[in-house]
Amino acid sequence: MKLIIRWLIASASLFVAAYLVPGIRVEDQNAWKVFIVMALVLGLVNALVRPILGVVSLPLIILTLGIFMLVVNGASFLIAARIAEGMGVGFYVDNYWSAFLGSIVVSIVTVVLQTIIKD
Repeated sequence: MKLIIRWLIASASLFVAAYLVPGIRVEDQNAWKVFIVMALVLGLVNALVRPILGVVSLPLIILTLGIFMLVVNGASFLIAARIAEGMGVGFYVDNYWSAFLGSIVVSIVTVVLQTIIKD
């Protein structure tokens, strides 16, 4: 049940990011399916690719006292969007800066929703 709640929270966060951030768009008749699939792809990228990016960029993360993790999060978001685009999901991110802002929005909305919805 916890996994489903987290998946729905991630989907809702992606919806808010697509609504607020220019450069993130969804092109599909059934947008809710796009957000659900994209949440799965983003979760897999965060579980598999993001730790590798974190280790590779560890000196910069230490040098910037962790702020460089925002760059890593943006890169992870863009990678997930490109994977979803390659799968034909219908979730598109135009450039890195849109991904950067989208990752910030997703993080904030996720924290807020997880605070409201206790699993």
